Amino acid sequence: MSETEKRLGHRLRKSDHRTFELGDVLLQSGQVLRDARLAYAAYGTLNSATDNVVLLPTFYTGTHIRNEALFGTGRAVDPARHFIVSVNLFGNGYSSSPSNTAPPQDGPSFPNVTLFDNVACQYRLLTELLGVHRIALVLGWSMAAMQAYQWAAQYPEMVGAILPYCGAARCSALNHAFLDGPKVALQADCAWNGGDYAAPPEKGLRAFGRVYASWAYSHDFFADALYREMGFETLEALVRDWEEDHLRWDANDLIAKIWTWQHGDISRNDIYGGEFRQALQAITARAIVMPCRTDLYFVPEDNAAEVAMMRHAELRVFDSPWGHCAASPGRLPEFEKALDEAAAELLRA
Repeated sequence: MSETEKRLGHRLRKSDHRTFELGDVLLQSGQVLRDARLAYAAYGTLNSATDNVVLLPTFYTGTHIRNEALFGTGRAVDPARHFIVSVNLFGNGYSSSPSNTAPPQDGPSFPNVTLFDNVACQYRLLTELLGVHRIALVLGWSMAAMQAYQWAAQYPEMVGAILPYCGAARCSALNHAFLDGPKVALQADCAWNGGDYAAPPEKGLRAFGRVYASWAYSHDFFADALYREMGFETLEALVRDWEEDHLRWDANDLIAKIWTWQHGDISRNDIYGGEFRQALQAITARAIVMPCRTDLYFVPEDNAAEVAMMRHAELRVFDSPWGHCAASPGRLPEFEKALDEAAAELLRA
């Protein structure tokens, strides 16, 4: 199986997932997302005390299937002991997205959805459909980490612990500027046509993947040619694989999720009115925050500042030259071990 196939299993096999029909959803923007739906998968059994729930949101190019690498028999998160709910982000092609929503909200007309909106709808899924009113742990990578923070600030009374890794409580200015790079590279393709394309904008998608790859690792990763450990003999082979990866995604879906990512901020809502410190201080969940030392998307210094404002949080910096991708599910055994240790500690407490 190629490296692309390994990363894109969600596109190469059918999955066993369910859909929660939300009806019309009023968004933070004042727009209404019509006939909204959340795609999710559940593993294990909810116990009688309903206190064994582990929530796994999805990351930027993630799905519930990619999340399956985060748990298993004998691991810290184990379906034999936990009720695991893996829920897809709006815009990822499973939940409501530009690519699967009916007119007039399809394609570039899909409304802007915030992480606050996502978590509000996930709350409805858990409470209205699954009978869950307490979450033992929320964990996730990148945009999923942002949702872990969002859950802890938005519904502090419901969340026992969070384990955000290679993510942050808000999108930094640097992260925002980086995301503009792949976005405008995609949109520069004349086939993009403002999102109203007749065929996928292939040149733009390839450019998106190439720009994205350059930030996904670190200086040391490239200097030491660690891509050879992934089976790529040259740097060009690596970035071409990233191009092929992104050809499998709908362009409007990618752009919609970038908007969500760039506007991520746990305080940007009526609860906290933009007071970031107040939002962090309101988090009562125990937290272990795990950045990678060389991550260019979410730098450890931002996480250190966040942890200093949280009540029950610890910073654990993972030292690796793999940058943001150190935390890619199933990538590094040593990261998986550190993640399981942190998850087990939080679940024991």
